Amino acid sequence: MEEPLRPFRLRRCGGPQKFGVAAGSLRGLLRKGCRLLQLPLAGSRLCLYEDGTELTESYFRALPPQTELVLLGPGESWRGCASDIERLLAAFCSQQDAVVEAARRLLTDERAPHRQKLLADLIHNLSENILAEDKEDDKKWFEGLESRFKNKSSYLRHSCESRMRGYMREVSGFISNVHPAAQDAYRGIIDLMADKLKSVKYNGCYFDRREEEETARLCTAEGWFSCQGPFDKDDCPYKHSINPYSNRESRILFSTWNLDHIIEKKRAVVPELAEAVKTRDGREVNWEYFYQLLFTLDNLKLVHIACHKKTNHNLSCDKTRIYRKRKQTHEAS
Repeated sequence: MEEPLRPFRLRRCGGPQKFGVAAGSLRGLLRKGCRLLQLPLAGSRLCLYEDGTELTESYFRALPPQTELVLLGPGESWRGCASDIERLLAAFCSQQDAVVEAARRLLTDERAPHRQKLLADLIHNLSENILAEDKEDDKKWFEGLESRFKNKSSYLRHSCESRMRGYMREVSGFISNVHPAAQDAYRGIIDLMADKLKSVKYNGCYFDRREEEETARLCTAEGWFSCQGPFDKDDCPYKHSINPYSNRESRILFSTWNLDHIIEKKRAVVPELAEAVKTRDGREVNWEYFYQLLFTLDNLKLVHIACHKKTNHNLSCDKTRIYRKRKQTHEAS
C-alpha cells in the first residue's frame, strides 16, 4: 500500500529559500527535491535543519508534517543551526548589509518563536547606524529627548554629568547631619569639590566616545560599554555589554546601568567626610581624597543593573588619607 503524502519544508544547503514538498517516502522526497533544486540524485541526501541528523527511511516515517529539512548535494555537509550562524558571521565580517539581508531571508516563513526573536533582534540592531553621531543622521535615536541635543555624544555626556550632579546634591544634602560647629567647614569643602567638578565639566567625558584619551572614558571609540562587574568581583561574570549610541532602545536601557561606588557613598564616604570635618582638631581634611571616592573612576564601577549589589559592601575609607600630612619645616642651623 502506497504511503500517504506528507508535506515538508525543504531548503538547499546554504540557501535561505524554503520550498514546500510533499512525499510519502524518503526516496520519493529525495527525488522530488533533487529535481526541484537541480541536484544529482546520486550522492545526495536529506538531513534535519535543526541539528544536521541524516535521515533514514524509518526516521523519515516518524517525522511530523512540515518538518524543516536540508537537501545536501554530493560532498556537502550540514551541522544544523550552527551552519546558518557561521554563514551570518562570515557575511558580517565582510559586509554588514549582507548580514541583514541573509537574516531577513531566514526570517521568511520562520515558525520557531525563539529563532524569530533572535533574527528580528539581529536585523533591528544591525540596521541601526551605530557610527552616526549627528541628529540629522539618526533622528529616531533622539526621539523623546530635548531639542537642544544635536549629537549623541552631547547627550551621553549630559547623562554622565547628571549622575555626578546627583552625587553632589547628596553630599550637599548631608550637611543637616553634620555637627553645627563643623557645618561651615563642611560647606567650604563642598564648594571646593563643586569648583573642581565644574573645571572638569562634571566628568562627562566618561560616557563620551569622542574623548581623545581612552583612559578618561568608559566606552570604546564605537560607543560600546562593558559591565565592570559587582564591587566584589574583578570583572562581570555574565559579560554584559551595551552600546547606547546604537539605537534608541539601547540608549534608554543604558540609563538603568549604575555607576556604583565601591566604597559606598551613603554608608561610608559621606559620613566619614562629615566625621573628619567634625574631629579635625586643627588638621586639614584631605578633601581631594574624598572627591576621588565620590566622583572619579578611582572608586566608581560601571555595572549592569543585575550586577549592582545593594547590600552593604563592608568597605571603609583609608584612615591614613583622611587628613593631609603636615609639611615638615626645618630650621636653619
